[in-house]
Amino acid sequence: MTAQIIDGKKIAHDLKEDLRKEISSLKAQGINPGLAVILVGDDPASQKYVASKEKTCEKLSIASFHYGLPATTTQKELGELIDRLNVDKKVSGILLQLPLPKGLNEKEAIRRISPEKDVDGLGPLSLGKLVLDEPGFISCTPHGVMKMLEACNIDPAGKHAVVVGRSVLVGKPLSLLLLRKNATVTICHSKTANLREICASADILCVAVGRAKMITADMIRKGAVVIDVGINVSPDGRITGDVDFETAKEKAAYISPVPGGVGPMTIAMLMYNTVIAAKMQSGI
Repeated sequence: MTAQIIDGKKIAHDLKEDLRKEISSLKAQGINPGLAVILVGDDPASQKYVASKEKTCEKLSIASFHYGLPATTTQKELGELIDRLNVDKKVSGILLQLPLPKGLNEKEAIRRISPEKDVDGLGPLSLGKLVLDEPGFISCTPHGVMKMLEACNIDPAGKHAVVVGRSVLVGKPLSLLLLRKNATVTICHSKTANLREICASADILCVAVGRAKMITADMIRKGAVVIDVGINVSPDGRITGDVDFETAKEKAAYISPVPGGVGPMTIAMLMYNTVIAAKMQSGI
């Protein structure tokens, strides 16, 4: 058995096409979604990611405001910029590109972003609403994973979902979203005993740890759904995930590739959240 490949590019494309139509309708009503992206420092990976977001904004006719700050930026200077964007009516959503350079407090900066513009879904109010199962902004990557499952008609209800990774960015919110869909969820991390056995018991296995090919075929139950959130760059420059794709695809029923899986969904969901923010701020 060879797994069905979950085409994140195709799913993201379809979602963005729906957004394009909605944005056109909003503009006809005088509502213009706008995304402000703050990039501090010159990290190459962050620069590439920000450029991709700005390109997507352009394609969807979302106004894009780029703020590139030097690595020497102080916490006070960063906070003052966020304050200005919080009250700027042209800006529907604010994205603070992470990680920040050493010396800057990420949590403090994220808390500074207005909850109404927290399109990355990482602020305390957004995360609190997720825990309380209330409507709100959902972190883009885990939300993208859920959209991928939905697009493949994979219902988590009653399934055993194993999430490897407990970050606030992916692992924790994804676990809550799977619980919201009535899955039985196990969260694993670096201190988990019997990781191999736990992973092999999963109906849905989601991996987000940042260790290339950490999950091998013997850790996957035959017929499982495997979602690889990891992005790793090998010494020869190739991008690989946290799952050993070539062997895993022979056991899984569905598997997301890297690249071309979760990555495109993350950006699509950022645009989705920006449109929601614009509608909320306009009273729609």
